[in-house]
Amino acid sequence: MHYLDIFVSHYGWEGFALACAASVMLIVQLYYYLAVYGRVPGYKNNRRKSILDAEPPVSVVVPMFSENTAFIEETLPKLLGQAYPEFEIVVVYVGCDSDFYEDLVRLRQALPRLTTTKIEYNPRFPISVKMALNVGIKSARYEHIVFTTTDACPASASWIAMMAKGFLKSDIVLGYCGIEPARGFARRFMRTDRMMSSAAWIAAAVRRRPYRGIRHNLGITKSVYFGSNGFNCLNMNIGEDDLYMMEVMRPDNVSVILSPRAAVTEHPWGGLGWWTGRRRHFGSTFMFYPDGVKSYIRYETGSRTLFFLTIAAALAFMPLEYKAAALVLLLVRYAAVAVTVNRLSKRLGEKGLVGRYFVYDMLSPLYDLAVRISMVRKDRTVWR
Repeated sequence: MHYLDIFVSHYGWEGFALACAASVMLIVQLYYYLAVYGRVPGYKNNRRKSILDAEPPVSVVVPMFSENTAFIEETLPKLLGQAYPEFEIVVVYVGCDSDFYEDLVRLRQALPRLTTTKIEYNPRFPISVKMALNVGIKSARYEHIVFTTTDACPASASWIAMMAKGFLKSDIVLGYCGIEPARGFARRFMRTDRMMSSAAWIAAAVRRRPYRGIRHNLGITKSVYFGSNGFNCLNMNIGEDDLYMMEVMRPDNVSVILSPRAAVTEHPWGGLGWWTGRRRHFGSTFMFYPDGVKSYIRYETGSRTLFFLTIAAALAFMPLEYKAAALVLLLVRYAAVAVTVNRLSKRLGEKGLVGRYFVYDMLSPLYDLAVRISMVRKDRTVWR
């Protein structure tokens, strides 16, 4: 009490409350970056007990909406060129161009690893990704399925082999998807935002509390899929990688494959405006998350915002020695963040993000708030 009285006499109860708030928020931040995210870089999936004796054959299911010649010419050869002994690529074409589909059929005849199927497009009855994936799963020859999209490209020729290793340990396999690198602030922000939002669900899965994956790089067995009677929330055009995964994921049936060779990269079709629209669209499932998951996601951003506000208040209104102590707390946090983000980016194969991470660190709470405000207006494309 003696030291407390001295502290209060110098800085007042306001200074004491400010110091307590900054210290508590710092502890929460250190918990997230050291104890939660910090477990991801050192994670090894081989610690789990094996359920298979050898890597299984794999079917890669790719829904393709419209006549996507760029996918056929650029990405499909990389999928078919994977260094894995037994796999197939199942392309589910959703469209009405008969000539385009005939070209796909001719490709299938020339490429034994390629399987194609068609869903006739009808504007009166829109086809969702879930419906296309369902057709692809039923068309697949093999028990073990990996989902990806036409916008994603494997980062290496070992992608399928790495994902197949996950099936040795479990029935659901989570992989990482980054954003295609390019110059400019917008692209760097998008890449960092994807990495850190993915770090949250990856860290949860590593701690055996999985709640989602990512639609560009996600594995599941037919047994799990058909055993759950297929996708849920059929009144939504989204949710196959989170709302459905929450239904089938268990602490002991999820593998996380973390390696630059196991990642895919998504090609963005715009800048921050496009990214904000995607965040808003896919974020519409968040309202249906369990309260515990919502809190886990929100506490990091919330504690970071409050920490910055308390430090800013100390620097603005408190005496010089108090400001110096506040700067020490800020440096302690940034040291922990820099170490963890550097290790995390290396494990996920993300290059060139750490040096300017502090910009994202400060701006992302405001950006997240802007996205949440934009979601007040209902996104009609989410619902069927």
